[in-house]
Parts: sequence; structure tokens; C-alpha cells
Amino acid sequence: MSQSPRTRTVVSCTLLVIALGAGGTACGSGGSPLSAKPYDATDQISFSVSGEGGKKADPDKPLEVTVEDDGRITDVTAVDATGRHVTGELSADGARWHSTSPLAADAHYTVRVSTEDEDGAPGRKVLVFDTSKPTVSKRLTVEFGPKDGTYGVGQPVTAELSEPVKDKAQRAAIERALRVDSAPKVEGAWHWVDDKQLHYRPKDYWPAHATVRVRSDLDGVKIGDRLRGGASKPLKLTIGDRVVAVTDAAAHSMTVYKNDQEIKTMPVTTGKPGFETRNGVKVVLSKEYFVQMRSSTVGIAEGSSESYDLPVYYATRLTWSGEYVHAAPWSVGSQGNANVSHGCTGMSTANAEWFFDNVREGDVVKVVNSNGDTMEPFGNGFGDWNLDWKQWREGSALVAGTPDAPRPEVRARLRPDSV
Repeated sequence: MSQSPRTRTVVSCTLLVIALGAGGTACGSGGSPLSAKPYDATDQISFSVSGEGGKKADPDKPLEVTVEDDGRITDVTAVDATGRHVTGELSADGARWHSTSPLAADAHYTVRVSTEDEDGAPGRKVLVFDTSKPTVSKRLTVEFGPKDGTYGVGQPVTAELSEPVKDKAQRAAIERALRVDSAPKVEGAWHWVDDKQLHYRPKDYWPAHATVRVRSDLDGVKIGDRLRGGASKPLKLTIGDRVVAVTDAAAHSMTVYKNDQEIKTMPVTTGKPGFETRNGVKVVLSKEYFVQMRSSTVGIAEGSSESYDLPVYYATRLTWSGEYVHAAPWSVGSQGNANVSHGCTGMSTANAEWFFDNVREGDVVKVVNSNGDTMEPFGNGFGDWNLDWKQWREGSALVAGTPDAPRPEVRARLRPDSV
């Protein structure tokens, strides 16, 4: 049996230098070099850190693994103590691997390097290093929404940043670190609403009964000059049945589907001329058993012919400005044949109670055949589904340029609208 030529592998992370050897070939006829036990050349390892006192690695510099002589790198994995992986690229000839995602500051990393020599004999080594603490003036944290719980198939995930981010490269770094995992898996993307707010939704509605987990891997990661990521609380959502209500303003009816099966059709009234109900897809925001609706909150002068001040029951909110599906016993005579409301969808008390009891936050209400405008995507509820998939992905920093639109003002939050 002959000893294979040793391969000298140099692993460097910023100031870190590691040398490791690759293994010997298998012997005996018919033996496969790839089946040989990796050679752990511990006595060939040298570990040194340049600088005084063996200081820790600089997290702002990339991790690089190179191999010398006749060997090649076959695989590198780098992960910190919290389980966050460092992404990287391996050159075509296997001579060099370098990280493509930033390292975290004040973190402990484990790097596993696999090599093979010119005869295919494997070598393997596990090494560890620590990164230094950062010098920063600000920490960027992320608040995910909604709260943990069960929601409908239309519920988007929201991410509110503690600091504004305009630079596209920084936005891309943030998106890569905001992880959304669902079971079953679906295609999805983040969309920048403004400099501090992102929404995430799948290409289509969430699958019924899916589990969605959201987390940030930004803690300790450099985002910009004197700005690093901070710790953020993860989020877990459970998706309920697929509930979609379709309101046909021209036919004056609402049909509710559960898991694609029609379960109820009800006569309704929607917005009259001048107060037309918005077309498009809306997502249930909340359910409020009682709301006092006053016309003055939507700019209708008290005492005018259009003014009102009414107690409203079984109110299911669709917009922050106050569009609801609610009980409207005063308009039962018009429900099913005329649109007489000030923008809400009105129905009998019994039907409103049924609707109230059978929908949850995140369920979908789609309005068609109204003469009103289309529901805006952001700022007045969750109109995210009114952008097609191409438009949605254009709002991702990982796909294309991101919008520089001003941050929507939600001044009408919790304000009653119209009856």
C-alpha cells in the first residue's frame, strides 16, 4: 500500500488561518477511494490568528477556504451556534470556496471542510472560530406580524423594521435573512412596502391547514455602516380552512366557499352611486360585535342628507378606513335588488351573524362588478392580492429594483366608515 500525496488545505476567515491535510488512498483490489475512511490529519493542523493577543476574527470580512497542490474542495458547510448557515460559492475547479452571506458578530462558528486528493481519496476536518463583537451605534430589529395564531389563507406576513433601509444591497441582505418556511412548501416572496415595512405572501393563497414559521437571521449581521441586525422574536402561523367570500355588487349577492365548496349564498347591498364599494381582494382584519358608525368619521357633514349615526352589530372589518361586512336591518328591503349603502356590504342580522361566526382574520373577501375603484395594495388593510405575481416580485430587492414610495399613513386605523 502506498501513501497518497498529501493535500495542503488552507482555511482562512479574515485573520484566521487553518491548514489541513487530505487522506490516503484505499488499498486492495476493487476498493473504491471514495469509500475510504477520511484521514484526519490532526498533526498537520496549524491554527493561528494574526494580531496581538490572538484576537477574534473580523465578522465584516468574508470566510474563505482554499486548497493547494493537487487537491480539491468537495464541500464546505459553516454554521453558527444558533444554527444559521453561511452561504457560499465553490469555484469550478474546487480550489476555492468563499462565503456570499455576511458573518454574524460575536458568534461561534463551526466549519466542516471536505476535500479529495488527485486519486479521489477523501479528507475531512472540522474547525471552529469566534468572531469579534461589533462596534455599532444602532441595532436593526424586526417585528413580525400578525401575532401567533390561526388565520385564513389570505393572511400576509408583515415585517416592521426598527430602522429605515433605502439601499438596495442592504435590502437584499435583509430579505435573505428573513426566513419564511411553510409546510407544505409554497413559492413566495417579500415585497417592500416602504423603507421600514415588508409584506410576504405566496404566489397563490396559503394552502389550507398549512403551518408557517417566520424568523430573522439578522442578529449580529452587518447591514450597513454602524448598523447591525438585532435579535427578533419568531412567528408561527397556522392556516385554517380555505374560506373565500365573493360579493357580486351587480347581482347584489355574496357567495361563501369553504375549501372550494359553496356553502352559503346571501342577498346583500353594497355601495350606492358616489359611495361605491371597492372592487378587488380584501382580507378580514378583525371582527367587532358592536360598532357605532358615524358619517362624520368619513367626511360626511352632520345634518346633511347623507349623514348617519347608527349602532351596527356583527361587523367584520375589511379596511382600516372602515369598510365592513355587517348587519343592516334597515336595508333588508333593498338587499338582493339594489345598492344603497355608503360602501359597506350590508345584510340581514341573521346572515351577518352567520358570516361573523364562520370567518376569521385572514379569510378572503373578493368584490366584483362594482363601479368603485380597486382596493389599494397597501395602507388601508391587506390588498396585497390585488398585485399579480409579476408585480409582487418586482417589489423584492432580490428580484428587481424596489419601490421608493412614501410610507403609507394609516390615520384611519379603527375608524368606522360607512353603512
